[in-house]
Amino acid sequence: MRHKILLPTDFSKNSIKAINYARELYKDDFCDFYLLNVFTLSGNILKNIMNLEPGNHLYETAKLNSENGLAKVFEMITMSANYNSKHRFEVMSTSNTVVEAVKSIVDQKDIDLVVMGTKGKTDSAMASFGSVAIQIMEKVRNCPVIVVPHSADLKLPKEIVFPTDYKLNYKRRELSYLTNIAKSCNATIIVLHILEQDELDKAQKENKKLLEEILKGTQYKFHNLPNSSVMTAVNIFVESRSSDMVAFINRKHPFFGSILSNPMVKKISFHLNVPILTMHDLKN
Repeated sequence: MRHKILLPTDFSKNSIKAINYARELYKDDFCDFYLLNVFTLSGNILKNIMNLEPGNHLYETAKLNSENGLAKVFEMITMSANYNSKHRFEVMSTSNTVVEAVKSIVDQKDIDLVVMGTKGKTDSAMASFGSVAIQIMEKVRNCPVIVVPHSADLKLPKEIVFPTDYKLNYKRRELSYLTNIAKSCNATIIVLHILEQDELDKAQKENKKLLEEILKGTQYKFHNLPNSSVMTAVNIFVESRSSDMVAFINRKHPFFGSILSNPMVKKISFHLNVPILTMHDLKN
C-alpha cells in the first residue's frame, strides 16, 4: 500500500526543508507525493477577485510562475543523488487560499498526511509558526499534519514526546500515525505528564491504562514532571533530551471549535526546533 502525502510549497527554504524531511521520513516506503503550490495575484484582495479568471494576463503570469517553480522543485528532487525510486511525485498548481486548496486536495486525492514548513517566505523572526501553518493544523482535520521548522535535522525520529494530562481518553485510530511512525523508525514514545496534583484521579488512571493498550507494540515510556507551565516544561524537556519530534491531538471543542489556538501549538512551538505531528480527534 502506497502512502499519499501532500507537500504544500511556496518555494521557500523552509518548505523545501519540509519536502526533504518527508522524503527521509518515508524513505523505506512506497509513496505518492503531491507537490502543491497555491498562487495569488497580489496582496490586494480586490485585485485578486478582479483578476482570478483564467486568460487574464495577471492570472496567466502568476500561474506560469507557479508552474515554473514546481518544475524546478520536481527537477531538484528527481535529479538529486538520493532520489528514491519508491517515491512518485505529481505537481499541482492552483489559485485559491492555501487552507482551502489543501482541504480540497486532501479530499480529492484521499491524502494520508500533510507535511509542510512552519514558515514561508515571510519567515518572521517574531514567531516560530507562520499563520498559514497554524491554520492548516487547525482546519485540515481529516488527516494528520507534520510541520517542520527550518532548523530541524533531516533524520528519522528516535524519541517522540507526547504530552498529555490524561483528562481525555484516546482512540486507537486517532493515534495510528504516531504509533506507525514510532514503529517504522524504531522510535520511543515518551508520554509526558505535567503533575498538577500528587496522584491521578480515577478517570485519569483509566485513560492512562487505555493509552498503554493503544501503545502496545511500540517502545514507550512514561515521564512525570513537577507542576509548572506545560509549554515551558515541554520545551525544556525536548531540548534537554534532544528529542526528535513532538506529537499531540488537537481536540475540537463542540462549542468553541478547534482549541489549537488555545495554547498548545502557538506556545509549545516557540522554542522548538523539531517537527510537530498534529493529529485530530475523530468525534467531529
